[in-house]
Amino acid sequence: MRVLVVEDDRKTAGFISKALKTEGCAVDVLHDGDEAFLAMMGTPFDVVVLDIMLKGRDGLSVLRQARMRGNHTPVLLLSARGEVNERVEGLKAGADDYLSKPFALEELVARVETLCRRGTDSRSGLVHVADLTLDTGLRKAQRGGRTIELTSREYRLLEFLMRSPGRICTRMMIFEKVWDYHFDPGSNIIDVYIRKLREKIDEGFPAKLLHSVRGVGYILKEEA
Repeated sequence: MRVLVVEDDRKTAGFISKALKTEGCAVDVLHDGDEAFLAMMGTPFDVVVLDIMLKGRDGLSVLRQARMRGNHTPVLLLSARGEVNERVEGLKAGADDYLSKPFALEELVARVETLCRRGTDSRSGLVHVADLTLDTGLRKAQRGGRTIELTSREYRLLEFLMRSPGRICTRMMIFEKVWDYHFDPGSNIIDVYIRKLREKIDEGFPAKLLHSVRGVGYILKEEA
């Protein structure tokens, strides 16, 4: 489970990060709203813990703009104010849960785990990008009514790309999510699998879906 913690108080952010890491989470920590928005739009997190009071964009602005851009990552809002109207505003902005400060770290961790399970459930079923469909229950892919035979690793790579449509997936992100590596082994294994996947999902179709972003990574999207 990869969690983004956005909290301007570095001490509080450290406590939250340590508690989540103790439970086995991979944690990214940011303290600025503008940086948080870019991270949410560029990296597929499982859950975001987002403080409302931030430098740059405030948490509610980050959340609203992320939702407007189609980001559906579960978000737990944090606030030092616990008024009902602020909670309502946060939920209307697209928050999945709300926690007032001060809070018990055990409760925060439990809420993050619940949101992660909820996000996993919502991501199950059918995933679509243009005319490409992935049935995650049956682990089968089709494009234009044609069944695509995939190896286990090809399936994991395709699912990862399809769950982040229109976003650049860097090589490091792919190593972490598809190969479970937390380092770059310096091999061309990703290039090999991308080439195989491109042959299977794009060959014979006029509209190409899998694109390379030179020096950065790959992106799955419908051609404009």
